[in-house]
Amino acid sequence: MRKNPLLNLHRATVGSLGVILSKWLLRLILLLTMMAGLCKFSTMPIKLMSAECVVVLGAYVTLLLLTHHVYHATDIGMASVTELLMSQMLSNLISIGVVYVGVSLYVHHLFNMLPLFIVGMIQMVIGLVWCVVVNNHYYKKRRKPRTAIIYKHQSNLDLLYETPYFHDKYDVCKLIENPPEDFAALRNELEGCEVLFSVGSSAEITNGLAKICVELNIIGYFMPRLGHIIMSGAEYMARFSLPTLCVRRAGGHSEYRFFKRTFDLFASLVGIVVASPIMLATAIAIKAEDHGPVFYRQVRLTKNGREFKILKFRSMKVNAEQDGVARLAGENDSRITKVGHFIRACRIDELPQLFNILVGDMSIVGPRPERPEIAKQYEESLPEFALRLQVKAGLTGLAQVYGRYNTEPYHKLQMDLLYINEMSVPTDLQLILATIKILFVKDSTQGIAQGQATALNDKKSHKAA
Repeated sequence: MRKNPLLNLHRATVGSLGVILSKWLLRLILLLTMMAGLCKFSTMPIKLMSAECVVVLGAYVTLLLLTHHVYHATDIGMASVTELLMSQMLSNLISIGVVYVGVSLYVHHLFNMLPLFIVGMIQMVIGLVWCVVVNNHYYKKRRKPRTAIIYKHQSNLDLLYETPYFHDKYDVCKLIENPPEDFAALRNELEGCEVLFSVGSSAEITNGLAKICVELNIIGYFMPRLGHIIMSGAEYMARFSLPTLCVRRAGGHSEYRFFKRTFDLFASLVGIVVASPIMLATAIAIKAEDHGPVFYRQVRLTKNGREFKILKFRSMKVNAEQDGVARLAGENDSRITKVGHFIRACRIDELPQLFNILVGDMSIVGPRPERPEIAKQYEESLPEFALRLQVKAGLTGLAQVYGRYNTEPYHKLQMDLLYINEMSVPTDLQLILATIKILFVKDSTQGIAQGQATALNDKKSHKAA
């Protein structure tokens, strides 16, 4: 089975043996604190080392490892201490929460959660100490690798430099702009480098650089073009006495489609029931602010370009587009109401989409549903944008988790195609877990700049390859 690259977009090979051992030591300590919580507090309704306790601890360890992976909670060198601590707190909260729910279901009543609350507080302190100590050790001992960057335009370089902590991780010693296809000269130029970034390079340059990386034992990071992404999802077939790659429109196996639809039905029904108090409070707040309608319906696109009416809580003033121009929400947008600012920041305005999922217009995971007018504008400069619609639109997805509301269409398309290539049950579950974290990330809801109607940036252009 191929390794899934989707949820490793922002990761690099970092850390020494000491850092790796410290990660597992942290997890062992967290497990021991949970065992102590189960053993020492008499209010817990299960006994240590009983069959029930083993099941509970097994579920706890599984969830802890999964959430640590999804939230990059132990990725020293890839995030700040604050980000690492937040990821660990969220991981601990989910793991302990599932333990509490599981035990409560087993004993058929809600038991005193004080022991688990104390365990969570102890784990938070342990995580803080671990993050500070190991992070400081990592940066004291680590030598930044000698790094070369090959790029086509200055905008490509600017995009790479926007990566958080880039200059803290890499010693950029060579910048090569739009090199000719002289691979012998490039090979000599890259001698002594340990890491290579290639951004915006043509297919010919990318192929040549990939070979050079293997020959010189250089770690290469290539920002893919659309053609690269499509080919990465191709199926290998040993036919015609030649190695053959088969590219076809995505659909997924029948078993996966069945599971996905079954999960959508179950998750949407449960979500509607669980979120009903929040939705009721939101409806009352919207109505109380300006006495306007609670919901709004808007035409969006889903699989194969089919139009449907999406359902959302109204976060803007009534007749926000009375001029007839379709536009995305911008920074400091005066059309957004006071309640709207809050529900957009918390993603509460998206909850009514659970009804769209229930009736089959959308899925839990998939590309963001775009408005036909805006999609048409994107397709005028990027015809391949319609390739996103090989699958149903989704409430969450790779672009929604790792992009922003104002992410450029080209990069949204890249992320959506990466997801379409790697659609699977584990991928969907990891993206659902990752979605919980972005609820606490303000940048993920950042609007477009003032004066723009869409996320298109006229100063940048991209060619699909």
